[in-house]
Amino acid sequence: MRAAPLVLRPDPAAAASIVTLADVRAAHRRIYRFIHRTPVLTSETLDARIGGGAHLLFKCENFQKVGAFKARGAQNAIFQLAEAEAASGVVTHSSGNHAAAVALAARRRGIPAHIVMPRTANRVKKAAVVAYGGRIVECDPTQAARESAAEAIRQATGAALIPPYDDERIIAGQGTCALEFLEQAGPAGLDLLLVPVGGGGLLAGTAVTAKAVSPATRVIGCEPAAVDDAARGFACGVLQPALGPRSIADGLLTALGNRNFIVIRALVDEVVTVSEQSIIDAMRLVWQTLKIIIEPSAAVPVAALLEGKIPMPADARSGIILTGGNVDLDKLPW
Repeated sequence: MRAAPLVLRPDPAAAASIVTLADVRAAHRRIYRFIHRTPVLTSETLDARIGGGAHLLFKCENFQKVGAFKARGAQNAIFQLAEAEAASGVVTHSSGNHAAAVALAARRRGIPAHIVMPRTANRVKKAAVVAYGGRIVECDPTQAARESAAEAIRQATGAALIPPYDDERIIAGQGTCALEFLEQAGPAGLDLLLVPVGGGGLLAGTAVTAKAVSPATRVIGCEPAAVDDAARGFACGVLQPALGPRSIADGLLTALGNRNFIVIRALVDEVVTVSEQSIIDAMRLVWQTLKIIIEPSAAVPVAALLEGKIPMPADARSGIILTGGNVDLDKLPW
């Protein structure tokens, strides 16, 4: 028997029951010793490319531990476990960056990490999991296969499940990125805050933080058109399934989690989609202009700007979270 679809109207009270700014601040106090306060970069060349007097600020989570923002949520979740919960280790399922983040956090805590990954996962991300001491269990490249394999390991080992995104601890940990970003933006603040969306942990955490710290800041989720479940669900109020399409943005292939959907539907201002070619163009543009490596998922908000999907007020200050930089250099898309 299939569960009824989750149908939502915007409900700030429901969102606040999941994660609050206090949770995000507590997460930051818990993890700040284990993460980097990543830099914020600007580029007059990119400002001119977007036009309209735009002033772009890039929060570089590609310089974060494990090369992605996922280090934040994983550290927060694992270091909240009681000793009895942590004794048998942890288990998760992920296509890459969360997997590496859990492996690193578990190593720091001195406990085993069982990592379920689709066999099609990026080889660079698999290598990172192994380097951090994680034990990889491969599965079919479907959400159902990932969840089933993780549950089997949990039952067999007693390991604590660390979900990749649909979890209050994960959402709060990812929200610490926006907390830092808004501080780094200074008194002028941010008019817009653009965030890639896959499972929705970062977008939900960002929305909670931004709407509490800077209510006038518009928070916009950015998603590949080939994986548009977040945009469809945001528009109609019904949580949508992931239909299994392919996108070069491999970190955004998962469907929104229930908790994330509740927060996003209540607090996010808009969700836009972009083409695969725009993602490639944006990724290359950032490499060439900022002189940094980002992965395709991180390029999605830049692609939204290049496509003109986001109306920008004159002289708007727009923050973009560059979510990660784990790329197979032997398989670049150009």
